[in-house]
Formats: sequence, C-alpha cells, structure tokens
Amino acid sequence: MAPDYPERHGIDLPVARRIASPLLWLIRDKRRAEPDAAEWTRMGLALLKGDPLADRIVDYFSQVGHREGWGEMEIAAQGRWHELAPDSAVRTLFSHCTHAPGWVDEDAMARGAKVVARSGKTGMRILRDFGLMAGYQASAINQTLVKTGALEKGAQRRVAETTKWWMDCTAEGGLTPGAAGFNTTLRVRVIHAMVRERLRQREDWDAHYLGLPVNQLDMQVTWLAFSVMFLLGQRVLGVPVTQSEAADVMALWRYIGWLMGVDESLLCASEQEGRVALYRNLLSQAQADGTSVQLARALMDEPLQRYYGDFQWLRSHWDKQVHLSIIRLFIGSEGMRVLGLPGWAVPWYPMVFTPCNFLAQSVIRLFPGGRDWLARRGRRAQEEMLTILFGSARPDIIQLAEH
Repeated sequence: MAPDYPERHGIDLPVARRIASPLLWLIRDKRRAEPDAAEWTRMGLALLKGDPLADRIVDYFSQVGHREGWGEMEIAAQGRWHELAPDSAVRTLFSHCTHAPGWVDEDAMARGAKVVARSGKTGMRILRDFGLMAGYQASAINQTLVKTGALEKGAQRRVAETTKWWMDCTAEGGLTPGAAGFNTTLRVRVIHAMVRERLRQREDWDAHYLGLPVNQLDMQVTWLAFSVMFLLGQRVLGVPVTQSEAADVMALWRYIGWLMGVDESLLCASEQEGRVALYRNLLSQAQADGTSVQLARALMDEPLQRYYGDFQWLRSHWDKQVHLSIIRLFIGSEGMRVLGLPGWAVPWYPMVFTPCNFLAQSVIRLFPGGRDWLARRGRRAQEEMLTILFGSARPDIIQLAEH
C-alpha cells in the first residue's frame, strides 16, 4: 500500500534531480544524500505536519478574541508571559521558547551573527536572488504566497519586511528573550499558524495535492535558504567563509529555526548535514508553473520600488540589472526561462565583482581586528539598505491590524 502523503511529493523527480544535482559536488558522502524509502516517506508525511504550539494559539485566539490574544502576545513579548493565565496558549509558547534546548551555544551564535554582518550587501543579495528568486521554482510553496495576496501586497514590501526580520535576528543580542529578533520570530510563527488555518479551510486549497499550508518540509527548505544556501552564496560571490565560521552560522540558524517552529528532526547541526537536507528537500519539490512566473517577474521589478532618493531612476535600474546578473549565475539559462526572466541576462556582475570582493576581504582579514572591521562595515551597509527598502516608513515587520 502506497504511503498516504500529498501527490506533489517528488512529482517532478527527474527535473528536480537535475536542478539539485550540483549540490552533490559539495556533499562528501553522495550515497547518503539519496533518501531511502523510510526517509522519503518521512519527508512526504512532513508535508502534512504543522506547528502544534503555534496552531494551538490560533484555536486560543478564536476563544478569547484576536484583540485579547494579540494583547497577550504583547505582554509576553515584554517578558511577562508568567503573568498570563496558566491555560493561556500564548504563555505556553513563550514559556517553551524562553527555555532554550541544551544544544544552543550562545558564543557560537554571537560569532555566527558577525559572519552574517560581514557579508554586507552581498549577503542581502544572496538571500534575495539565490534564496527567494530561485525558490520560486518550487511551485507548490508558491500557492501559499499567491493565495495570501503576496502579489497584491507587493514584492518590495515583502522583501523589506523579511530583511528587517533577518537583521533583527542577526543583531547583537537580537535573540535574547524579549529582544526584537526573538519577539518578532514568535509573532511570525503565530502569523504562519493563522495562515495555515485560513488556507486549510478554503475550498480552493487542494490538500490532496499540496498537503498542509506552511508545513514542516516547506519550512525546512526556507530555513535552509537562510543557512546553507546563504553560506554557499557568500563563497560564490567572493566572501570567504571558513569551516568554523560556517559552523557558527549553522548554530545561529539552528536556534532561529527552532524558535520559528521547525521540527528539531529537520534542523541540521552542520553545513554538510544541511547540504544533504537541501538536496533531499529539492527532490521533493514540484517545479515551476504559472505562479512561479508571476512571483518572479514581480520580484524582478522590486528594485524599481525602492527609495533611493538622489538619482532614483539610475540607481533603481542599475540594481535591477545587478540582481538579474546574479540570478543568472545561480539558476542558469534554464532557470531564467522557466521563471519568465530575460534570457539575455548574463552573469557580468559576479564575474567582475567576485574576484575584487575576495581579494579585498582576504587581505583585510589578515590584519589585527580586520574581521571585526568588516563586520561593522557590513552591518552599516545592511542598515543603509534597510533604509532604502523602507524609505520614510517605519521599518516594521508585521502590522498586526492587517491580520
């Protein structure tokens, strides 16, 4: 009897295997990368699993009212979760997340945050062009974005909000209970649960094919974009990352993934484990469709909606071409075609920028305090980009009144 998991699981396996195959060059034990029957079934069943702690809050909000529920979230965010009623689902979530797992290494996470800062604008470009744009080829995940109004909301707003959350999480002390990264991650986790429940009840949600909205396997591949793909992209674009630095970044994102509600069994302790997990996850994903083209073309034009101020037209169109060049490097001509992106784009920017970036970073790292200087400089560049993304608007991530 065939396992009862969603039809999308491995539905485009030959195409998915071709897309994922370059990862095999980076995996030491290639035989281990291929999932056996038990692992394949486990992955398929993960498409049906949500986040019990956050899902319980959705039920709780329906009982006490959303205004009261979000009020409790604000109280808990101030570190006063113990003041809430013992049966409060909000109290349960914050109590759980305030007590970190034993594997959390705060020193490693602090070092990992510096590695992220050191990436500067390059790190932001990797997440946008390699993580987000390339990810649009996974059409089943796109259904959640399209059905929750991602196109109407606008790619520029979503990029800005995600960037703000990323920067809050990777700021010094940002994941301490009560800090911005910690609190926002839990708010996003609850929003995901609300989206999961809302879409699950819609008549046009094909659960037989798609599984559960915002399910565990899809959350894992998003987490892998911020960790494993981010590390790979840095090296490709000329930012040196040692094995020990990569381990620190993985430690940081393993904890963020745990806070976000990704099941511990799907989180990876090392970059090698993460590459194996990414390869396997990509085999599961359904490939590009019409939603991929819609989302990709909207993201392609996202730089044109940024707030550059002086020389707005020139800088916005320049950045659009830079991003297209980087995207072409990461997804190739075939990826550009299936996403409906310009076929004439070539990776001119990485060809020029990568050697210069690598040389500059490598030399500066040799000097005493060089790495710290690069981290400070990179963080300033990221903060400047955040201002460009939000303009005069407050750099907020979630407007609770909208949900």
